[in-house]
Amino acid sequence: MIHLIRSKPSSKMHRFYAMHLVPTLFGEWALVAEWGRIGSPSTIREKLFRTQGSAQAAITKRLRIKTRRGYIPVSQGRGAA
Repeated sequence: MIHLIRSKPSSKMHRFYAMHLVPTLFGEWALVAEWGRIGSPSTIREKLFRTQGSAQAAITKRLRIKTRRGYIPVSQGRGAA
């Protein structure tokens, strides 16, 4: 699981983004993403992919986009949610 956070105390912004890949019962792969304000209810979305490779490419792309927007990775011991 990948956990990212973005904090900007001056504007009271404290957000998280988490994502991971899971196999489905039908041989596909799902990218499960969860995001929101730290300490508040979050949003969860799932996107299906036919192969593990295409799902991994999608998670890599999202990670690159999120880090460009200011999110930073955190270790699994600490967290956002």
